[in-house]
Amino acid sequence: MEKYDAIIVGSGPNGFAAAITLQQRGLKTLLLEGGTTIGGGMRSKALTLPGFLHDVCAAVHPMAMASPFFRSLPLEAYGLRFTYAPYEAAHPLDDTDTVFLKRDLAETANALEEDAPYYHELMSLVANEWEPLADDIMGPLRVPKNPILLAKFGLTAVQSADAVARRFKTKRAQALWGGMAAHGIQPLTNYTTAAIGMVLSGVGHRYGWPIPVGGSQAIADALAAYYKDLGGKIQTDFWLRDIKALPEHQVLVLDLTPRQLLAIDGLDLSSGYRQQLSRYRQGMGVFKIDWALSEPIPYRDRRCREASTVHLGNTYEEIAANEERTAKGEIVERPFVLLTQPSLFDASRAPDGKHTAWAYCHVPNGSLIDRTNAIEMQVERFAPGFRDVILERSTLNTREMEDYNPNYVGGDINGGIMDIFQLYTRPTRRLTPYRTSNKRVYICSSATPPGGGVHGMSGFHAAQTVLRDHFRDINS
Repeated sequence: MEKYDAIIVGSGPNGFAAAITLQQRGLKTLLLEGGTTIGGGMRSKALTLPGFLHDVCAAVHPMAMASPFFRSLPLEAYGLRFTYAPYEAAHPLDDTDTVFLKRDLAETANALEEDAPYYHELMSLVANEWEPLADDIMGPLRVPKNPILLAKFGLTAVQSADAVARRFKTKRAQALWGGMAAHGIQPLTNYTTAAIGMVLSGVGHRYGWPIPVGGSQAIADALAAYYKDLGGKIQTDFWLRDIKALPEHQVLVLDLTPRQLLAIDGLDLSSGYRQQLSRYRQGMGVFKIDWALSEPIPYRDRRCREASTVHLGNTYEEIAANEERTAKGEIVERPFVLLTQPSLFDASRAPDGKHTAWAYCHVPNGSLIDRTNAIEMQVERFAPGFRDVILERSTLNTREMEDYNPNYVGGDINGGIMDIFQLYTRPTRRLTPYRTSNKRVYICSSATPPGGGVHGMSGFHAAQTVLRDHFRDINS
């Protein structure tokens, strides 16, 4: 068997980021994937009818262009292209005009009328200073490179989304804000949920919310092609259960969540570290639907067809109340729904004249209750006649999400709740969270900072830690 400097397990964005970073430094690496295809949360499949291509998990990627790591890679040279909708997001309401997130910060703010000054103030720091901010936000706790900027961001970011919502005067501004913050998959009364809303909105103004042409699999395929060109090797259909099955290696980097680490034999983790992993907390899960459609979704406000993502939850109060109840284990009648419609902007996703859409709502972790009707009724609420254009649907409950990707424990697509107690101290309270108690084993999944999303920064920082610990001569 071949010998490797490092073996990386898991081919999600963080696994690829770790593997590429190490391979770029001249190390000999092997990337292992348990599934038959690479990609983790970046896979695309024909889930409904022939000719319809669906993204199994992530479809719109606000953090891909905002990621310092992804921006450093020549992925366009390996076939990756993004397309953009006229609006980054739309948020229809029952009794007032739809509110939109647009690439142009001033245009978005001005549409909020009396809330324009506060919205512009809230978003301008991220929108205008993202690159220096990202160095400090998208990594572990450490001495900041830009302390003044980080302090300005942190004064608001550490607060709850609810506290920020109370500063808006209009229903439309509050709703737009609530939809953004609810991407954090936790109660909006939690501290630091303001950070999620600020970052998602701010990078939307900075870079837009890109849709990969040909599906999210195109991101994984471009990463794989670049990694192989660097000399890296990939093996699929390899489920790691015992490290005795691995080729000889110096370092092991795991794009896995705490529960999976605890299930692997031979990692030689200390009892104290294992206890910390066992106390790691998961967040809410998701129930997801993919649709093959005979025509575009018939929104009451047709401008919603021009948005890459549509938030269906009505007012801030309704979204916040339903997220709070769901986090407590309740099944709500009108869940907050996140919906994307990529075929409107990428014709390769469906046959001529036909379309795809996907949506999910948050559910209690591990819930197996079918939410198809609840989600579709929320779409019907803002798009009467929606069910008449459905040709076929595919659904995934929390168990099926976890079967598809074991990192989604109980349907938790963020790799663990990202509240103030686990935002940076994940998965354990260690100064360098990518290290485990075994000096040759590292963790690089979304269970490490900066958490969930297709950005690769957890893998990048884990790999930098490996280089400092074991390959300092190469690193220098």
